[in-house]
Amino acid sequence: MSDAVKRILENYPNAHRDSLIPILQEVQEEQGYLSRDVIVTIGEYLNLPASKIYGVATFYNQFRFKPIGTYHIQVCRGTACHVKGSARVLDAIKRELKIEPNETTRDGMFSLEVVACIGACGLAPVISINGEFFAGVEPEKIKGILNTFRKKGTEHGKS
Repeated sequence: MSDAVKRILENYPNAHRDSLIPILQEVQEEQGYLSRDVIVTIGEYLNLPASKIYGVATFYNQFRFKPIGTYHIQVCRGTACHVKGSARVLDAIKRELKIEPNETTRDGMFSLEVVACIGACGLAPVISINGEFFAGVEPEKIKGILNTFRKKGTEHGKS
């Protein structure tokens, strides 16, 4: 068990099932996703079978079971974004990165997620990359946006 997971669990002494979601959220925040080993560890700590932990975690869209990329892209598919063309934006990202939603590029630089609503309807269509919002995105802008992050990744030792 990693030190980070151990510290998180220590914040929940005598924890029971009612602490499961906050624990899962904290572990994912720390590690980026929920690994099989972490699910087993949490299950042992809470005295719950791993299948129950996994069942709860898969019920909620917020939990991930694979590592995300250095740059995590969220494409809003809410009503306003849909009407303004977010499907075409999503297609452009998929073409450019050669990945589907919930996948990560081979180099680990980008991951892609479709979200129901980012909450920036007046700026539709919107994408977010590591929390940085891009408003009024058009498919033709995608390559330039991604190249900006590719350049950042190269400058920081990612390739």
